[in-house]
Amino acid sequence: MEFDQEKLDEFRENQKTQFITTQFDALVEKYQEAKTMSEDPEMAELVKDELVGLEEQMTGLFNQMEEIIESSKVEEAKPYGVVLEVRAGAGGDEASLFAEQLAQAYIKYVEIKGWSYLIINESRSTQGGYKEASFEILSPEVYDDFRYETGVHRVQRVPVTEKAGRTHTSTCSVAVLPMRKKSTIEINPTDIDIEFSRSGGAGGQNVNKVETAVRLVHKPTGIDVRSQSERSQLKNREKAMALLTAKLEMIHEEEEAKKHAEVRRNQIGTADRSEKIRTYNFPQNRITDHRIKESWHNIEAVMAGDFSTIFKTLQEHATDPEVVAE
Repeated sequence: MEFDQEKLDEFRENQKTQFITTQFDALVEKYQEAKTMSEDPEMAELVKDELVGLEEQMTGLFNQMEEIIESSKVEEAKPYGVVLEVRAGAGGDEASLFAEQLAQAYIKYVEIKGWSYLIINESRSTQGGYKEASFEILSPEVYDDFRYETGVHRVQRVPVTEKAGRTHTSTCSVAVLPMRKKSTIEINPTDIDIEFSRSGGAGGQNVNKVETAVRLVHKPTGIDVRSQSERSQLKNREKAMALLTAKLEMIHEEEEAKKHAEVRRNQIGTADRSEKIRTYNFPQNRITDHRIKESWHNIEAVMAGDFSTIFKTLQEHATDPEVVAE
């Protein structure tokens, strides 16, 4: 009886299956002894049943180890959290004010769910809104809820700076970057430029006087990320690296999605950050998701963090075999 030796080597190296391989090897030894005995015509009938039993046991352990390894791979591929990026788009100061309002609405939802989060980086406009902001949100459940938020969010309302009472249209973009235990992207250290600076926000003497903020630039793509949330340069570097990895993985996933754009069943949109996905119309108290052509009349509740109905509806459409994104 033969088993895949490459897989057995993998099982022996994996901590989750090492103990089982010792049991497997003991059975192999017994099987070889019984096999040798079966070569003697007088012993062949005596060990026949034993060989069958040992084969069944070995096959059972081998299958068990395969399941453990496969389960581990699935677990590694599943995001343990996300980086949520919100960036002001068209509309000047009003766009930045809405970007902050939307970001804070998401964070209120996170707080309601009891998930932990951290502001990685934020940059403000002259009116105090967000030019851009990045948040790390940790929970195995967060990606399932936020995965369909990537794209352009449009707001229609009368800005606080508007004296004539006219309704303006502004936008902000959202990107949801899954964070995984094991990355599918390999980054060459020579492709990264690193800069250190003082953090710009509150955080005590250490943050303000020591160059703890870290900025990484990925030279091949031009992507730059920044982290200033931690008090140590090392931890900010780790945060920035995790953010860069997540961004590169998202770009890779977007490229793969475009390659298979003709097969879009069970998908909502393209997960492209340039795709307009939702409009928040404040005068009419209406939120419309353009991908699924659904509307809700509860802007005040949503801005207070109640995204549960929207998230649930999107998930239901994503799993509906009849839904094909346009």
